[in-house]
Amino acid sequence: MDNSVREFVKAKAEELIAAPTCCAEAKAAAKAWLEAAGTDKEAEASKALIDELSEDIVTVDGLIAFAESEAGAAVFGGAEAAKGVAAHGREIKAAGAKYCDCPACAAVEAILDKKAELLA
Repeated sequence: MDNSVREFVKAKAEELIAAPTCCAEAKAAAKAWLEAAGTDKEAEASKALIDELSEDIVTVDGLIAFAESEAGAAVFGGAEAAKGVAAHGREIKAAGAKYCDCPACAAVEAILDKKAELLA
């Protein structure tokens, strides 16, 4: 893997780990990748990272649907806050977004954009 790609993914993996919206599984995969980066285990960890992040990224439609649910209202701090999240989701969708733009999903999207380089 090109060192500039490795450094980019390292930075995004660290952002992902620090993101308050990051799930435990994605955090674990990012930590494992960071430990393996630059070693003979990097390819295996890269595949595991891509597999996990591909499952975890939230589509903008998924964000909207979740925000409009009872579970979303509980997570986002009430029905009014959840309505705001749903409205935000519709705004970013109208602007062309495919995925949620929370810190975790933004880091995941950036890493997944390097999928070909990570798996090469």
